[in-house]
Amino acid sequence: MRPTRYQTKEHVLLMRTILRPALACLCALAAALVAPARAEGVLDRVARGEPLVIAHREASVPFSFVYQGKPVGYAMDLCLRIAEQVRKKTGARDMQVKFLQVTPANRVEMVKTGKADMECGSTTNNAARRQDVSFSLAYFITGARILVPADSKVTRIEDLEKKKVVSTKGTTPLSVLDQINRTRFLQMNIIAAPDHDAAFDMVIKGQADAFVMDDVLLAGLAASSENQKAAKIVGRFLTTEPLAIMLPKGDEAFIKLVDEEMRNLIASREINAIYDKWFTRPIPPGNRALGLPASHLLKDFWKYPTDQLPG
Repeated sequence: MRPTRYQTKEHVLLMRTILRPALACLCALAAALVAPARAEGVLDRVARGEPLVIAHREASVPFSFVYQGKPVGYAMDLCLRIAEQVRKKTGARDMQVKFLQVTPANRVEMVKTGKADMECGSTTNNAARRQDVSFSLAYFITGARILVPADSKVTRIEDLEKKKVVSTKGTTPLSVLDQINRTRFLQMNIIAAPDHDAAFDMVIKGQADAFVMDDVLLAGLAASSENQKAAKIVGRFLTTEPLAIMLPKGDEAFIKLVDEEMRNLIASREINAIYDKWFTRPIPPGNRALGLPASHLLKDFWKYPTDQLPG
């Protein structure tokens, strides 16, 4: 006997009720097999015994520089505070901290490829770099200015027309300098130095007419030189640059831990004492003070800290 139309419809509904959960389970299983596994983060690796790798600079005074064979500085102090939080979060009592010296040219790549877990130097948080890495809350806000010999008549960027101007390879000020040169038709001969020390020496030795870099780094170089009166810093800010700790892109758990510790340091005002240690008091290697109290811009930023920055 053939089934009636009503029986056929009832049968179909019954089969759908039975099969739907099974199909859902099969789809979920297929998705799980196809989807990539969650990438192992910094906290995962530290928890299973691997060291925390902190990248640092050689001569970015006072943020990150080598003194008596070890990295020190304002950014380094902040990163070591964060390292302690990593130790607590992971429960890795014997966590090792390894230091990796980087340059302006390779620092982004070291974090991007996982060779360093955090870069504690003097790196600007900008849109171009955020394509490859993430950043913490800013710990300093600076801008590029011009360092020239003490007897130079240069007072602004326009005065450098057709002159030799040096900046450091792989830095934001070098990119801005190239852009200014093109848009204002200044015909400057722009030289990319391998590091800040080399660029500074070029000005002191008369091999370049000016050095364009973050004003605080210029002040640090001048304060560390044998003759502090050999050079001067001139001109208006050519850029506004928030400096921050560079972190692996997409490692949300680690980024959250870093930002929480930064917020704690800012809210408790402990960051003020760390700042004063490096910017208002005598520091190595020359035991001289930079005399740079926190700017109003930085103080305002710390009232409402955020890592969502334009540019």
